[in-house]
Amino acid sequence: MKRTASPLLLDYKHAAPAPRGKKGKLKWFAAGLGLPLVALLIVMSFRDGGESTGTAPTDIGIAPITLGDKAELPALAELLTPVELPSERPLPRLEPSPRYASLELEVRSGDTLDRLFRKHDLSLSDLAAIVRLPDARDYLRLLRPGDALVIEHENGKVMSLYRELDLTSALRVVRDASGYVAEILERPIEKQKRLDYGRIETSLFESAAAAGLPDKLIMTLAGIFAWDIDFVLDIRQGDDYYILYEEIYQDGKFVGTGEILAAEFNNNGRTFRAVRYVDADGRADYYTPEGRSLRKAFIRAPVDFTRISSAFNPARRHPILNTIRAHRGVDYAAPAGTPIKAAGDGKIIYRGRKGGYGNVVEIQHGGNITTLYAHMSRFGKHGVNARVRQGDVIGYVGATGLATAPHLHYEYRLNGVHRNPRTVELPQADPIKEEYRADFLAKSEPILGELAQYKRTQLALAAPIDPTLASD
Repeated sequence: MKRTASPLLLDYKHAAPAPRGKKGKLKWFAAGLGLPLVALLIVMSFRDGGESTGTAPTDIGIAPITLGDKAELPALAELLTPVELPSERPLPRLEPSPRYASLELEVRSGDTLDRLFRKHDLSLSDLAAIVRLPDARDYLRLLRPGDALVIEHENGKVMSLYRELDLTSALRVVRDASGYVAEILERPIEKQKRLDYGRIETSLFESAAAAGLPDKLIMTLAGIFAWDIDFVLDIRQGDDYYILYEEIYQDGKFVGTGEILAAEFNNNGRTFRAVRYVDADGRADYYTPEGRSLRKAFIRAPVDFTRISSAFNPARRHPILNTIRAHRGVDYAAPAGTPIKAAGDGKIIYRGRKGGYGNVVEIQHGGNITTLYAHMSRFGKHGVNARVRQGDVIGYVGATGLATAPHLHYEYRLNGVHRNPRTVELPQADPIKEEYRADFLAKSEPILGELAQYKRTQLALAAPIDPTLASD
């Protein structure tokens, strides 16, 4: 029986294997590249299409890719060759800065650098090398209690030393490859103005404490008006004062008060004003608004005393000899060791022991005036014939000679005649020089204006409110 042949069987036969020559390899190569090339062309058509005509393409057609001559293949392959990026260089390795042990040393009474270095096992040979440095020697030779040093070291080997010299400078010593190097660093400061007010109820210092003012500022205020006001005997309840002064900041932190720029003190119905002025020679002083010096040629009390233990009295009975013996000066009781200051500019004409006076200094001033300072425990650095200025320390309170307790015996003589230092009319100091007057007036006016405006504000705040003006 005849069966119809299946068309599948008739049509199906194995295809002959394709030749594996060079041309065949190129076809497979092209086929493998086709898909990436198609994707590339699509992207380019979106990006570049329509640029030549200025219109966006509305239809995207992909032309069939044909391989031409063999010579075209290297160019195509070259386009598709991956670009080799230069190899990245490794970043240099940063070594961490060395960290040394740090010591903060506070100098106490009796301390020396040698003692401090031994106590903390620091190298004494390093200390010797540091103190030989010209820029460091003078700043390390003398240490006072309260001074501070910051030292960095490595197992006792000193790497750096730092010491604050004053508010605006510091000493720094560092070790380098050749040894130690010293330098003086500047420490910039910022000054700001501040106004304050105080009212006295019991004493000047208690009023300052109530107002939050530091003792140093009040001492300066008392010193400005010391020639006109006795701050021990003349102060009255209800006295008040206004101050314009500087506050000092460093690195954004408050470090202390500076100079008083202007002040007013109201004492027992009297008003005193002062303004600070620095002349072209760099000399600073305080003057009245009119330019008169607030200083007198002499200060009445050449020592910071606690009380007057014996006043000027030509008929006083001597406490030790128990006889009537004129007391030709004023005795100012003060703790032993309190500095004694020259009452005015002059020349030392005597320094030594003098009978019941004990240790004595005498000063010759202008105008045929002499002053005497007795019972000193020791003398200052000024010797005979040395010229001193008002306020220079000439000795220290003691109880040498015929004295029952530490005090200063102070005498004032005019033309050889003893006068009461507490009541004698003192000569004025020179007013501001005429060559500086115009500059003084120009600079002092705005400062005094600030103080006056502050005073008006304080008085307005303290004024009682009229009840008839109060609102419901």
